[in-house]
Amino acid sequence: MNPTRLFVLGALARRGPMYGHQLRRHARVDRADLWSDVRPGSLYSALHRLEAEGLIDPLRTEKSGNLPARTVYAITPEGRQELRALRSEALGEVRLRPDPVDLALAVSADLDEDTLRGYVEDRIGALSAQRTQFDHHRDRAWPDQTVADDLVTEHARMRIDAELGWHKMVLDRIDKLAADGTDQTDGRTDGRSDGHADGHADGRIDGTTRTDGTGSVHSGGRGGGTGSVHSGGRGGGGTGGTSARSRTPL
Repeated sequence: MNPTRLFVLGALARRGPMYGHQLRRHARVDRADLWSDVRPGSLYSALHRLEAEGLIDPLRTEKSGNLPARTVYAITPEGRQELRALRSEALGEVRLRPDPVDLALAVSADLDEDTLRGYVEDRIGALSAQRTQFDHHRDRAWPDQTVADDLVTEHARMRIDAELGWHKMVLDRIDKLAADGTDQTDGRTDGRSDGHADGHADGRIDGTTRTDGTGSVHSGGRGGGTGSVHSGGRGGGGTGGTSARSRTPL
């Protein structure tokens, strides 16, 4: 569902024919950017697309003084059908989008407590500023404001209040988040250290050892060895064609 199309068609159906600047002014007055995905700067391109699709018609061109000529648009019967379809789609769609902050929080075990606290406090500041905007917006109601307008504003304000409540809960538990991150890091470090040390110790103690006729000792370095000593059996000047196996006490 395209919110800009819904806004333009709805405004023309509700307020009658308008030109682009009037639509943009209504979007700013209504503060549509606070409670919808409509951006005033995108309205002009939306008008051209809707005209090309036959959903709105250019009625006339007006010119005042040195100002550029302005085209006045009206919604067509096809546009009203599209409006009903878009409105039905929007009213039937329940959308709770995943917030990226949840994923970021889940992978922040390596952040120290002060850094994480700073991020959360910054977010609370931004949300509080938006909350203040809605309060001002509600206090400065325009003359033709309807019950639906009041409900839309209140819906957005209540969602911000819910976000503020959750962020304050994160601040209350931030010391536990930092402790969890420290425990996970310590566990990974201990596991690597113990395994590394044990492996080398086993290799030194249990490795297979070999000796030759010169008296040199060779260690195979493999864990689980027999501990046997193998000698070539060569005496002074003999060929030593046989080998003798003896078990050397540790």
